[in-house]
Amino acid sequence: MAHLLIVDDQKAICELLEITFRKEGHRVEVANSPEAARRRIESQIFDIIITDVRMPGGSGMDVLRFAKEISPSTFVILITGVPTLETAIDAVNAGADRYVIKGDKLTDELRQAVRTCAEHVKLRKEAGYLKRELRKLTGLDNIVGQSPRMRQIFELIHTIAPQSSRVLITGESGTGKELVARAIHENSARSGEPFITINCGAFPETLLESELFGYRKGAFTGANENREGLFQAAHGGTLFMDEIGNMTPTMQVKLYRVLQEGKVRPLGSTEEIDVDVRVIAATNKDFEKEIAEGRFREDLYYRLSVIPIQLPPLRERREDIPLLARHFLERFRKSMEKSIEGIVPEALRRLETYEWPGNVRELENTIERAVALESGKLISQEVLPDKIKGVSHEMPAGDHRGVTIPPEGMDFEQFLAAEERRYLLAALEKAGGVRTRAAELLKMSYRSFRHSAKKHGV
Repeated sequence: MAHLLIVDDQKAICELLEITFRKEGHRVEVANSPEAARRRIESQIFDIIITDVRMPGGSGMDVLRFAKEISPSTFVILITGVPTLETAIDAVNAGADRYVIKGDKLTDELRQAVRTCAEHVKLRKEAGYLKRELRKLTGLDNIVGQSPRMRQIFELIHTIAPQSSRVLITGESGTGKELVARAIHENSARSGEPFITINCGAFPETLLESELFGYRKGAFTGANENREGLFQAAHGGTLFMDEIGNMTPTMQVKLYRVLQEGKVRPLGSTEEIDVDVRVIAATNKDFEKEIAEGRFREDLYYRLSVIPIQLPPLRERREDIPLLARHFLERFRKSMEKSIEGIVPEALRRLETYEWPGNVRELENTIERAVALESGKLISQEVLPDKIKGVSHEMPAGDHRGVTIPPEGMDFEQFLAAEERRYLLAALEKAGGVRTRAAELLKMSYRSFRHSAKKHGV
């Protein structure tokens, strides 16, 4: 589907072409004079313009030159009932993409020309997202996990993907929020349309507004041409708005209006443009706290969180760590052309017991580092970072008070394991054997408690 503008002083021609291309699935607008066409071109961006050459009050050549000045990426198709070699040469020199002669086969020839241009439009838009898509080759191209919590999320994705409801994904940094958003998009009817991402925390307010809504030539210093915003670029597809919690109050008001009305107004324009976009937002912030302290609008929160998804941190789904570690190992082993076959049990145990403040992203970086450093057939604990191996080069003053280490040394891991088991048993005894209550007493999630209890044979 492309956005078309048809320019012709003959209303019958305009009506015929409007009906023809609407049936083809395109969005179509009509102008009956060069002046009306200029006003429309100034107010919004068209993928393709079909214009007659000879019209009262100007010509299609004027429309062509104006369109290419305002929006160089727009395709322009000239049609004429009086073809001349001079006009054809002038059209090509001015940047016309097609030159079609009016006749009995006008609609058929224009259909073919528009299909060709529309395909180029699609390819050009896809090229704009190439870097994002290529990240799949060096990052997760699916979500890995077999824990009960992740299976619930898989089922939820499968259920909500076919809908167009907005989704709010929350969770700590590195838990895979973009992967979930992409999975929702790719399993929806919008999968053939763009999936566009923007980090709302990476732009100051004025730049974020122009990125999202676009701008018109002359809207501000340096605005030398019309530019569509990400809402327009994502039309028919999905816009993933990461770090939505960092958006300023002013931008929150503007975004709320777009979500409510389904229209955007580019900077410097007085006209609004309809957009059909599924918005998936994500944040690592506590929205209840943000709303209570006046940093985030409650009405916008409810607009965004039609379907909320809470991603668990990696420490709360430790049973997925071996699966994820082997997944990353296989990928980096191939990319680095190494013959590493697995991970030694002790190294895997260290990975399973580490807290992973950076979540899945930190685990991915750790395995990449380990594969790069390992010279043997198995990843050993020696190539793991010191913080994961449990080695500390520095102890803050005061932290060691009351600690006694025997002269002959001690098995620290065994000591920690024994202490952990002792506290698990004590909590169970205090909770009367009720595991959920014991987990609450230790400020642990039930899954983490169950994992630790299994590990220590409790």
